Amino acid sequence: MTDAERRAALEAIATEVRACTRCRLHGSRTNAVPGEGSPDTEVVFVGEGPGLNEDQQGRPFVGAAGSLLNELLGFVGWRREDVFIANIVKCRPPGNRDPEADEIASCEPFLRRQLEALDPAVVVTLGRHSLGAFQPGARISAAHGTARPADPASGARNGVVYAMYHPAAAFRQAALRETLFAEMANLPQVLIDARAARDARAGDAHPEPVQEGPVAETAADPAAEAGDAAISGAAIETAGAEVDVRGADAHDASQMTFF
Repeated sequence: MTDAERRAALEAIATEVRACTRCRLHGSRTNAVPGEGSPDTEVVFVGEGPGLNEDQQGRPFVGAAGSLLNELLGFVGWRREDVFIANIVKCRPPGNRDPEADEIASCEPFLRRQLEALDPAVVVTLGRHSLGAFQPGARISAAHGTARPADPASGARNGVVYAMYHPAAAFRQAALRETLFAEMANLPQVLIDARAARDARAGDAHPEPVQEGPVAETAADPAAEAGDAAISGAAIETAGAEVDVRGADAHDASQMTFF
């Protein structure tokens, strides 16, 4: 899929999301929140659902949890506009309650189609509900910090799922802030490994399988070990090697793309 085709697909999905009446959540929303970011990215963050600020602005992760997500991205040298950010439900559950199963099911085709268009190497799940959408039955307390192959039916047909706590969890339990930063420091290597595995599957009849389970710890300062990681630039730099992280049809872009 070319850059223009990806943009068109994402814009079409966003238009459908904004007009959606598939579940009860549409009745209390101010704005639907389709998602936003770079159509060229190889990393997609998937949260649980919009909150008050997101509902008012029609954008994902713009409240306190979004500020922490921006800080986490900056920690590894990335920017918000370098990745794609979405949620498993596109409208705010009243009172910020947990999304219900039928609401998640109603939104699932939108997220699946977004992932099919983006074809990411890594899907980062933020929180237990997001994790459950990709790994049914998994517990966030056991799965966080692990990378596993994505189910192709999720839309991420060539990717891995990397589980993290939701940034909001750090406001309820201060110790999780350190956990979030430690696991974010591992994400550039998760991306490199996922791309290598995908390339191997494409060019080798007997590729090495994607390693499941915990990701090896990195240094507290990821730049000290991995260099400055830039996902929407031409390459990621790690241990002196450069790995292209964008599709062949990608174009440089300095502005956030809203869908």
